Amino acid sequence: MNRSGVSYIRLGLALLICVLVVAPLYMMVAISLKADEQQILVDFGNWRAFWVWPWDMSLENYRIILSDKQAPFLRFMFNSILIVASIVLFGILLNSACAFALSRLRFTGRNFILAVLIALIIIPMEALAIPLLLMMARIGWLETYQAQIVPFIAHPFSIFLFYQFFSKLPKDLDEAAFVEGATPVQVYWKIVLPLSLPVIATVAILQSLEYWNAYLWPLMITRGPATRPVSLALAQFFGTPPYLWGQLMAFSVLMSLPVLILYLVFQRWFIQSVVSSAVKG
Repeated sequence: MNRSGVSYIRLGLALLICVLVVAPLYMMVAISLKADEQQILVDFGNWRAFWVWPWDMSLENYRIILSDKQAPFLRFMFNSILIVASIVLFGILLNSACAFALSRLRFTGRNFILAVLIALIIIPMEALAIPLLLMMARIGWLETYQAQIVPFIAHPFSIFLFYQFFSKLPKDLDEAAFVEGATPVQVYWKIVLPLSLPVIATVAILQSLEYWNAYLWPLMITRGPATRPVSLALAQFFGTPPYLWGQLMAFSVLMSLPVLILYLVFQRWFIQSVVSSAVKG
């Protein structure tokens, strides 16, 4: 087979994968714009589930979701944005600083700390939930934002990603800066961190997805809408019959928007990081 034939096959596979990924999202948006619940049930199972005629479009489902006082969507959304943004911002600073020390500095116990961090990656959250809940109860942090933020700022996998990226940076940069009288903190803040936009974008996207969709820990630590994130609100909304699919899809669309916007903002550096890892690997 010639080169052009291989290119067409690759293009066809890429288009197929794109359709398989985009189709559920497109159906979610299409159903959310249908106000007739009976028509939605009829459309399930055929191609009309993926289509809404322009004259049948309605924002009624979104209006109901945003105006529901029993489940204040905007409050849930604010809680999630505050929690995830705090974890990501403080986590980037803390995890990158820890990775810088492990990758660029030499001190006793460095290899042992690195081994422990790698071992912590495989420990699931379910194994830590009960001890962590007891700790939060002991210090009076139940039903608070800090209980959903502070325990997750330090992230072993993020430290490992930063460590891998920092280890590949030329150490001549550090030595030149030290000759000029720079301190390790200045090297980290003014040289290493500005060069780390690809891994920062990767960590920001991965952590945002992880904690935006968190369910078990928020369910254990919160009791009401005051501090409850939107992921729990969606589960609560879906678990209450009768199931109104139009409103459920509208809720899902609104919940997905912040993560989609975050990816669109950081996609350039995220793709650069993935491609760089594949080439160097």
